Amino acid sequence: MERSIGAQGVHTPAFRLLTGAWITSLVGDGVRTVALPLYTAVSTRSPLAASAVAVAVVLPWLLVALPAGVLVDRWRPRLVVAVAHTFRALVTGLLAWAVFTDSAGVALLCALGFLLTSAETFADSASQVLLVELAGPADLEAANSRFVTAETVGMDLVGPLAASLLFWWHPAACFALDALTFVVAAVFVARVPEVARPEAARPERTGTVRGQFTEGIAYLFRQPGLRVLVLAVGVSAVCAAAVNAMLSLYSITVLGLPEEWVPWLVVVMSLGALSGARLSPVLAARLGGAPVMVGALALLGVAFAVFGGVPWVPVAVVAAFCFGLASAGWNVLSATRRQRLTPVPMMGRVTSAYRVLAWGLSPIGAGLAGPLAAATTLGTVYLVAGGVVVLTAAVLARPLART
Repeated sequence: MERSIGAQGVHTPAFRLLTGAWITSLVGDGVRTVALPLYTAVSTRSPLAASAVAVAVVLPWLLVALPAGVLVDRWRPRLVVAVAHTFRALVTGLLAWAVFTDSAGVALLCALGFLLTSAETFADSASQVLLVELAGPADLEAANSRFVTAETVGMDLVGPLAASLLFWWHPAACFALDALTFVVAAVFVARVPEVARPEAARPERTGTVRGQFTEGIAYLFRQPGLRVLVLAVGVSAVCAAAVNAMLSLYSITVLGLPEEWVPWLVVVMSLGALSGARLSPVLAARLGGAPVMVGALALLGVAFAVFGGVPWVPVAVVAAFCFGLASAGWNVLSATRRQRLTPVPMMGRVTSAYRVLAWGLSPIGAGLAGPLAAATTLGTVYLVAGGVVVLTAAVLARPLART
């Protein structure tokens, strides 16, 4: 029998347990997000290898996320998150062993990166269900702000700092720590009360998986507000994937940063993201959500272009801060808008469909970044990405205001 979640809100013990699981697992994600491309860059010095690994890491958002969302709506979300974390602990442990024994070639890095993100698609959709149910409608903005803050502290601040120290000692230690964080996060999630979803919130288990994820996509396109969000996130995700794929290589070869200092750029981004997560709800209350979202997109594009156009470390630091500030501001407000426009019975399917259409295009950006950098320069990747994001902000300003 499922246990009732009891009181809702961000101050409840259940939500604090969920937040603990987020922070713990996201610290590991932050270590791996820095260490995997850095290890690839250091061991290969190849833009094409960096691009290949980046594509493998984001490809599951295109291939796996939709069926994952349908299955999440059929299964118990707490169990899904716990199993996903356990699976990721095992895979990351294998990655640590491969790096330690110098047997981690590009093909293996791609394969393990694909498996880790595949499990993440399940955990992400199920966590969205838990967030909405545990927070309740009144605390959605606060819940999303806390999630982005946890993501920033864990994935963009503590994780990269740990990666900087551990990578200098031994790259394999980064992935070993990642595996440990997933074990701890699974323990946290196991203590979260199971969401007692009403019968109306449960999809018909007799329907086909294909039919149910088609329903999720159809709902996205029927809702004008969701259509606009998907378009904005899709374009920016392609550009961000291109930027992220080349970050380590650009930092080492163009900015001239020592390898152990590369994670500090991610730390700077996290400081900007912490500011963005805090400021965006306040600014949205005063100015309206749409103007703040458009401003965040425009700032992100300008920061991309400046980062690649002015290869000077002080400028790169300021631009990196703006990366985080703009991304977090957009993420808090767009997630809240999406959740308010999505019925609870379809939360898993719509979330996964949204991820597929928004993030599933990321392999295009990551895949194009390497050949574009090889044919031109690494800085060109940032200039092109920045221009596309600024243009997107200008084109979608009015549609976002209308929805």
